[in-house]
Amino acid sequence: MTEANSWNADRPAVYPLAPLPASALEGVRRRRVFAILLDLILVSLLSFALWFVFGLLTLGLAWLLLPSFFPLVAFFYNGLTVSGANMATPGMKAMDLEMRLTDGARVPFINASVHAVLFYLSLYLFAPILLFSLFASDKRCLHDILAGVIVLRRA
Repeated sequence: MTEANSWNADRPAVYPLAPLPASALEGVRRRRVFAILLDLILVSLLSFALWFVFGLLTLGLAWLLLPSFFPLVAFFYNGLTVSGANMATPGMKAMDLEMRLTDGARVPFINASVHAVLFYLSLYLFAPILLFSLFASDKRCLHDILAGVIVLRRA
């Protein structure tokens, strides 16, 4: 790859996607949909397991709190996995995706968690807003832009 086609994370970006190669965004939307489905399944299973264990430990009192487990687990699931070494949730990793800040740096925990909150708010309050990525040349959703991140194919 030449310098013009490579994405250098050390170089500050005037326009964040100018140095990105086209292959970094190829098939990202389709892969993100499948990654989200995998992650929703994993978060649901993890939430249920924690709810069940806490219910047993509290003699059933925690079973009244089921609705609050999913958002809490999703917040930490996304924050810890995206800010971790793989820079992706397990679903994103399975679909060969990673998340970075628009300047190429690793995503800190707070950005990854805010990204998850914005995604779930978009999904549950006004799902058509997710169609924004169809009109964006960089294939970013509105919650990606607000969180300052971009989802790319792994190099």
